[in-house]
Amino acid sequence: MLSDYSLLSSDGDETSSYAETTDDEEAVFLQLSAAVQQGEAGADADGGGKLVSINQYAQDVVDFSTQYGSDTSISYTAYNVTGKPSKYPDYGDFPETFAFRTYGTWWKHAPSACEEFGDEQPAVDDYILVRFEEPVLPEQIKVFETYNPGAIVRIWAYTQAEQWFLLWDVESGNENLPPVERNHARIFCPPLNPAPSPTRFIRFEFNHAKLEYSTQLDAILMLGQKFVPNVVPSKKQKILPKVTVNQEVILQNYSPDLECTSQSSSRSTTPTESGLSLDQMPYDVLFNIMAHLDLRSLYRCGQVCRTLHHIVAVDSLLYAELNLKPYWACASSALLQSLKKRCAFTKKLNLSWCGLFNKISVNEFKDFIAKCGPHLTHLRLDSCKFMTTGSCLETIGRYCPDNLTDLSLQNYQPQTRDFTALASLHHLERLNLNRTSIDTQSLLIVLARNPALRHLNLAFLPLDVSMDDVALQIAKCNRGALVSVDMWKSHSLTSVGLEALAAHCPKLEEVDFGWCLREEASPGEAIRALVRSCPRLKKLFLAAIRGLTDRDLDVIATHCPGLQQLDLMGSMGISTEMCYRLLTRCRKLKLLDLSFCDNLDNMQIMLWRECFDVAIKRSFVDFGPPRGEF
Repeated sequence: MLSDYSLLSSDGDETSSYAETTDDEEAVFLQLSAAVQQGEAGADADGGGKLVSINQYAQDVVDFSTQYGSDTSISYTAYNVTGKPSKYPDYGDFPETFAFRTYGTWWKHAPSACEEFGDEQPAVDDYILVRFEEPVLPEQIKVFETYNPGAIVRIWAYTQAEQWFLLWDVESGNENLPPVERNHARIFCPPLNPAPSPTRFIRFEFNHAKLEYSTQLDAILMLGQKFVPNVVPSKKQKILPKVTVNQEVILQNYSPDLECTSQSSSRSTTPTESGLSLDQMPYDVLFNIMAHLDLRSLYRCGQVCRTLHHIVAVDSLLYAELNLKPYWACASSALLQSLKKRCAFTKKLNLSWCGLFNKISVNEFKDFIAKCGPHLTHLRLDSCKFMTTGSCLETIGRYCPDNLTDLSLQNYQPQTRDFTALASLHHLERLNLNRTSIDTQSLLIVLARNPALRHLNLAFLPLDVSMDDVALQIAKCNRGALVSVDMWKSHSLTSVGLEALAAHCPKLEEVDFGWCLREEASPGEAIRALVRSCPRLKKLFLAAIRGLTDRDLDVIATHCPGLQQLDLMGSMGISTEMCYRLLTRCRKLKLLDLSFCDNLDNMQIMLWRECFDVAIKRSFVDFGPPRGEF
């Protein structure tokens, strides 16, 4: 149970609600690093202290990539991982837990799938960053997984030394873990690398590729050691122990453009066994070799000798496609300053997930865009916490208006709701505004200025955005090029907007109207009009549309021969017979979500899974043993 233990944390905040102590574990922590002991030496001199073991559940959610629920709801939202478990040991699809928006590999096979560029890294689809009340040296982390466990691939800690440290990686720390049991909840507790200094921020990374359906988390518990001085330090004191970060995991050893030493120069002219020295090799050969290296390897090669340094540091063509997303843990203003000298011809730039905890300043980002912006065709800035002001968009609008065709601003919510700078862009073909705070008028202007839009993501927009006006603007201004549109949880969308899209967007291959049209008793006419007008549909998501009937499914089965993904989750008005007819007609179907369709025969669905090569999703709930202490 929660204790009365209360101290001042390193930043001076009072703590109380989620901390838990274990008195029988107050023995000296043998693995306490020497750096931490040095950092606490001053406290020992003033009156000593002790180590206490603390068990604490996540107190708050700092950041996340996606969530199934909306910010105005409590169902399937990231905040549900805070506090003690509410569902464990039960297994199943529970709204009281946290679920990501995406699952499996289906999104990567949809028409709207983004082309990846830059360095190849271990696949990470989503993440969540949580904060605990007390900074500790983590000994154990327990994740309560209540649905489709097994997606976590990495666990990071942001330490008091203001550095990221890799606590666990599935590729190197998976040997002694028990296999994942299907249809069972579990407590995931991997072996952790000893952290060099205390932390209260833990980040989890997920790869959904091997999961059949969405993974769901109920709670996160961290057990760790905290040094408690007898005299509480003042708020002005800040203990920052020295650390050595695991540099082999992330890009840490990038170096600014320093002059090579004479020793390096002499190494570059040393002949090989064939009698040919490195600086005598053709430039094209060396360049082609360098072009196959990732960013970290490029920086390391630049430190070898003068010849390689000249290629790596000078030739901007090596940085035509720059993806810093895999290096989010070490992306900083200093790194951007170094890259700024090398990115004169960069065309594709991905800074998604970078810049948390003020690692990248607004001014440094603006200077970087001013340098490489005129040539950019792709710019992805998902979950970039340094973009807090509208001046970032103003810089993009000023320097990227002529060539930019792909812009992603997912989770962009600036302090001031100002998106007017986007009006400067007029060549966009892909625009991702998922979970941004854009207003209706700004969005209408963007749609009018970019008639060649092919992929448009408008999921989770603010409630005051008129989606009918948006749909009418698309119908009016788009040149019929639209291939995919995502309006997930756009509650203001009605049949009026849907019919406008049906009449003017015949090339649609993917639509997501999940949780829309919920206030209409019979939205079927508009849905049928859309299906008849868009024969190329491959992905059709109609989750939680209450008014769907067998008549609508019959039109889908008749007019969508190329349909590959269909989400009917929560449709109460469809029958087992019509679902079978759809399976027999849509021979290319690969995904069919029938979760919470209560009128369907479960035995028939089990037979369909054996007869059809289709992943048929069906929510599962298993109430486990009585809840107890974990």
